[in-house]
Amino acid sequence: MEGMIDEKEENKDEYLKGDVARELDFYRIRDKIAGFCVSEEGHALLSKRESSSDEVFIERQKKLGREWNVFLHSSYAASLNGWPEIKPLFRFLGVEGAQLEQDQIFALGIFCRSVSKIKTSLCTASKEMEIPLLLECAEKLPDLSSAEKQIFYLLDDSGQVKDIPSLRAYREKIQALHREIENAIRRYTSDSTLSSALQSTVPAYRQDRELLAVRADHRSEIKGIVHEVSSSGQTIYIEPDEIVRANNDLVQAEFELNAELRRLFCELTFNLGENRESFELAWDIMIELDMTMASSKWQQTVRGIYCETCDLEKEPPVILGARHPLLGEKAVPVDIRFMDGKRVMVITGPNTGGKTVTLKTIALFALLNQAGFPVPALEGTRLPYFSSVFADIGDEQSIDDSLSTFSGHMKRMAQMLENANEKSLVLLDELASGTDPQEGGAIAMAALDTLIEKRAFVVVTTHHGILKNYGYTNPSCVNASVEFDSETMSPTYHLLMGVPGQSHALDIASRSGLPESVVQAARNYIDGEQADVSVLIKGLNQKHIELDEIQKQERSKLRELEEKEIRIHQKEIKNKEKEIELLQREHSQSSEFLIQTRSQLENLVRELREGEINREKTLAVKSFISELGQKIEEQDVHIQEEEKLIEQEKESLEKEKEKFAENGMRISKAREHGKASGKKTKKRMSNTEALEHATVQQLELPKEKKQKTEIVKTVLEPGVEIFAGKNRRQGTLVQKNKNGTWTVLFGSLKMDVDEKLIEPVHKITVQNKPSVVVETASGEYGNDRPVFELRLLGMRQEEAVKALERQLDLCAIYNLRQFSIIHGKGQGILQQSVQDYLSHYPGIKSFEFARPEDGGSGKTYVSLF
Repeated sequence: MEGMIDEKEENKDEYLKGDVARELDFYRIRDKIAGFCVSEEGHALLSKRESSSDEVFIERQKKLGREWNVFLHSSYAASLNGWPEIKPLFRFLGVEGAQLEQDQIFALGIFCRSVSKIKTSLCTASKEMEIPLLLECAEKLPDLSSAEKQIFYLLDDSGQVKDIPSLRAYREKIQALHREIENAIRRYTSDSTLSSALQSTVPAYRQDRELLAVRADHRSEIKGIVHEVSSSGQTIYIEPDEIVRANNDLVQAEFELNAELRRLFCELTFNLGENRESFELAWDIMIELDMTMASSKWQQTVRGIYCETCDLEKEPPVILGARHPLLGEKAVPVDIRFMDGKRVMVITGPNTGGKTVTLKTIALFALLNQAGFPVPALEGTRLPYFSSVFADIGDEQSIDDSLSTFSGHMKRMAQMLENANEKSLVLLDELASGTDPQEGGAIAMAALDTLIEKRAFVVVTTHHGILKNYGYTNPSCVNASVEFDSETMSPTYHLLMGVPGQSHALDIASRSGLPESVVQAARNYIDGEQADVSVLIKGLNQKHIELDEIQKQERSKLRELEEKEIRIHQKEIKNKEKEIELLQREHSQSSEFLIQTRSQLENLVRELREGEINREKTLAVKSFISELGQKIEEQDVHIQEEEKLIEQEKESLEKEKEKFAENGMRISKAREHGKASGKKTKKRMSNTEALEHATVQQLELPKEKKQKTEIVKTVLEPGVEIFAGKNRRQGTLVQKNKNGTWTVLFGSLKMDVDEKLIEPVHKITVQNKPSVVVETASGEYGNDRPVFELRLLGMRQEEAVKALERQLDLCAIYNLRQFSIIHGKGQGILQQSVQDYLSHYPGIKSFEFARPEDGGSGKTYVSLF
């Protein structure tokens, strides 16, 4: 069966299109989604939607759905109200002589109010959340307030006609006639002389007229018009003469009222013609909002997501945590990871293991995705766009067409081989079944060869061992299997990639009640070669489980190392903050001390000038000098204590770094001096910076000799590399000036710097062994200036984190407040590392993924304080 989802070929084979979608339960799920629409028209249109290959339309539907998901989790969740069917009414608006009925006009009024409410809600919500596409729709909604005002001038909130001046006289006349008729009837029913003549004191209604039920034998006592006689002939329904006139007047008054209402409705219908185009535009937008909101509501019920889009030529599809929507809570999440360059997947395993469900889930997700619907899976799921879907699922045997099971399969196979192309999805359930295994296997492999030549995307389920071997030997194929628990003898419904599965037919037969003697006899018929293959597959499955466990442990260790590195970095930041705080405190105290001291000295000088120097004044000066010295000593002691605390923190930090280096880093030997030429230049750094930025490798030193590490202090002289200022900017000394400053070259810029703010870069050497230096590798993240776009592609995780750390330091130095990071998507390791690092970095104001047209989740925008 074939499902062509290309709209240009919509009429090519409509029967086959519906057949494949029905077989995959697409229509059942589509109807469930349509049930979440708030309007009748939205429900009707969504119930007719088919999968499409219009990528612009699909992406718009998915973007709107994602934004609705954000909106529905806010306080504006019930802002889109439903409305009755109104589109057929638009053609009457503005037409001379056309008239809409009261309920039709009321339906237009409800629609106007719904438009006004959702427009206000979306515009208000857009100030609190990112919903640009919904906001665009809201801003495009036309203003229907004038139409709403005209409609609800005539009708009230319940749809009834209001008591407007032009109708008041008619209604008052009708009410007066009703009272007159009621009074006349009451006179007859309350007259004791007529009690024997009346069958009932309650008036009867015939053709909207009030009548008296009179006994047939008392007919002559009441004069009037006979309207009806009961079937028994015992009761006659009479309209008294005095009431006939009032009833006639009432009919005339009601006719006049209805005529006036028709005039008002006709006039309103014509006047609403001014808003006809606005109604049509608003209807199109409201229907789109209704249908996309319905998709988002269904997404919440199944805990689904909208798929990302992938190009088969660049990256393979991935389905994470896939659950068939019709299985509900019973569904077991399945991860389906297609391998790069593998366009054919061969799924094997036991019966009832979930092969066919997995096959249908893949195809169903493709159809749902290309209808703009969400899928029950996890974030990170990505699917390509297919132009056609072919499926051969189930038994195609037909008595009417004289087709056997095998013939039915071959008929479908012929259609697939003729029409499939590089954008086709082909699903083959139980391939090569229904005939001789050897011949069927040969046909299956030949068919797969043809589909591979056409570059179609193929998913196959089978029990044939020859196809398992085909999956191993063909470079375009990959094996997969549904897992089987050999202890419980039952399937787990998990999919294992890269490993073929056993059918476990004998185990399942035994568990299903087949006599054990029959099962044992069957085992005896299996030859050694097949047994060897089964043992091989079993061993591969076991290895696959062990490999998964090892990978989990490695990922756990990696996470621990990353967390430890983050903690170390946080401690570094705290220490830097303490240093800055200490310097600020010293500066503040020094300033206050200077002001007080200056004031006291001025007072002493003034006293000395005003009078003679005596012993009392001399003692005052000595006391002041003594107190001044004591204060200075106290401040020195306090500063020394603070410095000791910082040094202790640094020592603790260094110990943690050493432990971290032993577990997750390698220490590198310095290259020989002769090999340095032709390489990228290295920049000498201080010990602190070296520990922060260096990539070190381990030295194997003989145990019998002890290493002695010496720091060779460098004298300040022209040509020496130094760190200058609080930001420790690296530069080169040019010349010493007479005023105690040095001229320093920073890149191409020369500046004069106080000698107190200059620190030389010291060399670190190890005696008795080849010299070891701690270096920073120059490269993209070793530049002296930050970049506007940091590219981490091709780096390992550790390299990428260091590059990002270097970039953030340079941004702080050069006051760069915004930049972007290109980390790609891939397996998501670099992406996650960048996100984790930024989320813990204190200087980050915000960070977010780029827009889809600028890289999407493969690129991150960063803003700093």
